[in-house]
Amino acid sequence: MKKLIFTITALSLLIALSVGLMVRAQTQRTTNTQSWQSTQEQSSNRQSTETQSASYRISGPYTHKNLTIFLIHGKDLVTDHSFITLQQALAQKKVIVYETKDVNELAIQNLSNQDIYVQSGDIVRGGDQDRMFSTDFIVPPKSGKLPIAAFCVEAGRWNKRGNEVNASFVSSENSVATKEIKLAAKGLNSQQAVWENVSLTQDKLSRNLGTTVNSTVSRSSLELTVENAKVKETTSGYINHLSGIVKDKSDVIGYVFAINGQVNSADVYASRALFLKLWPKLLKASAVEAIAGIEENQKPMTVEEGTIRGFLADSEKPDAAEKSVTTRVKLVTREDERGIFFETRDQQKKDAWIHRNYIKK
Repeated sequence: MKKLIFTITALSLLIALSVGLMVRAQTQRTTNTQSWQSTQEQSSNRQSTETQSASYRISGPYTHKNLTIFLIHGKDLVTDHSFITLQQALAQKKVIVYETKDVNELAIQNLSNQDIYVQSGDIVRGGDQDRMFSTDFIVPPKSGKLPIAAFCVEAGRWNKRGNEVNASFVSSENSVATKEIKLAAKGLNSQQAVWENVSLTQDKLSRNLGTTVNSTVSRSSLELTVENAKVKETTSGYINHLSGIVKDKSDVIGYVFAINGQVNSADVYASRALFLKLWPKLLKASAVEAIAGIEENQKPMTVEEGTIRGFLADSEKPDAAEKSVTTRVKLVTREDERGIFFETRDQQKKDAWIHRNYIKK
């Protein structure tokens, strides 16, 4: 009897030990698998972005005065879909941007049957004060009213201006100039910093052009400053010299620019057609920034392609932070002390990227 009890006890211990070892092994395998999957996902997420700039072909430089541009060539990834830009949609009355009495949020409604693409930095004129949009946004067809984040770029007004309608916004002809304003809105998310940098930009333009560029109608309006006669005259010199560089180049999808020999920013698009629609507005903003950046006795400085590639690659290296802007739009941000990178993805298209914005701090 004692022998039987001993045998049963021994067998029980062996079974318990075997089960324990199996559970431990399974747990270890699960942990290893989860760790591997997590590593793969992180690696894939990092790799998918890191390899992009390496695949770009870069041409240039194309220079006028203190503004240097390099064109980015690559594959057109959006051939079965087209966007209307905000500028086009407002001009064609296919969209309404509503004043909401909230400084940092407007409402937008797509009346058309096409997607409307709003780019961060787009200025809308009118309302109770001019605004800029702080993030890329896709407004779907027949959208109804949707909230959209914004920043004021006209601190001194909160009422109707002249004959403009203040219940909505009439146009979007310009984009904000200077990376400092963009960083204040997109990086710091600070209205005060946006106002401060708008004022600083106006002061720099006035100094470099030898005349006050602030409008007598609204001194704080960045939009009216960009439309100042002297600013437009000087900007046109840059535009006339550089606007044609994209012609007869079938694979241009973006550009990088430098001011006074220092790399500033880059914009790259999955759609060549979208880039070409935005090119005049982008170039104008870069030209305004170049004018604001004129330095007395500045010697011409060259920018090498290797510097451009290094800037793009370095911007893509930090770990990614993802945020859903809407059910349609996802924003991926990568940031370190050297710069900040934004990638706009279309969740309706399996997270396909639409726009990449690189800004050097």
